[in-house]
Order: sequence, then C-alpha cells, then structure tokens
Amino acid sequence: MSITTKTGDGGETSLYTGERVGKNSLRVEAYGTVDEAGSALAMARAFSKKDEVKEKILSLQKSLSLLMADLASLNKPAMVDDAEVQSIEKDIQELENRLPKLTAFLIPGDSPCGAMLDLARTILRKAERRVLDLAEKEAVHTSNRRYLNRLSDYCFLLMRLEEQ
Repeated sequence: MSITTKTGDGGETSLYTGERVGKNSLRVEAYGTVDEAGSALAMARAFSKKDEVKEKILSLQKSLSLLMADLASLNKPAMVDDAEVQSIEKDIQELENRLPKLTAFLIPGDSPCGAMLDLARTILRKAERRVLDLAEKEAVHTSNRRYLNRLSDYCFLLMRLEEQ
C-alpha cells in the first residue's frame, strides 16, 4: 500500500472510522495539533539524557497516538479513558512530590530535551484549545479533554526532571 493515495487531492481526508471530512475541519485541526505535540516529544526523547524521562516520553507518545485515534473517530468508545487520566494524574503527583518546590518562574532551555518538552507543553495547550473548539460543535470524549488538560502540566514536570 502506497502512502500516496491521491484521495485527499480535493481537500478531504478520511477519519479513522472512515468518514470523509475537510482537511480544515475542526476535528482534523484538533488531532493534527496533537500530532504536532507528538513530534516535539519525539525530539525531546531523542535529546534526553535521562532514561526515566525517555521512558515517560515514549509512554506519552504512545498515548497520544490513541488520543489522535479517539479524536479521528466518530461513535467509538474512548481509548484514552478515565483510567488513563487517573494514571497520568498519579504520575504527575509522584513527580511533584519528588521535585523541589518552585520558588520562582523557570526559563526553560537549559538542555535541548528541556527546550523541546517546553515546546511540546505549549503545543499541547494549543491542542487543548482546538479540542475545546471541536467540543462546542461535535462530540468529544470527556476523558480525552481531561487527559489533554493534564498533559501540559506533565510536560512541564518532565522538563524539570530532565533539567534537574
């Protein structure tokens, strides 16, 4: 199967569940922005000097693939469900307990990985806004919105862990 299908030449693409939508639809914009964050995370993982951070980023990349599939699907159960939200909340709490308390604003960029995690953090915030735009017009799993809301905080903590 070729990666070039020519089915999108007219400005449409297929969702994961097969429906055709415009490439500029809110749904495509939402999962496309999550995809951007995944690319920033890939670079962060490539630059990371810490095995723990690499493992956490890889796990996050895998969950973002599921999140994109959720966003690109209609009328399917969520793959990123409440258990995923609880799992990342647990990891956020664990990292917060391990890292020193913040006493000032941080300026990221002490390492290439930290800088890329900060970029991923900002892209994830944009993705959250895109998903909220989508949710005003179409169905979006509540667990997807909650999970996405946690990810920018998680990237911030991973940046701190990498640069510690």
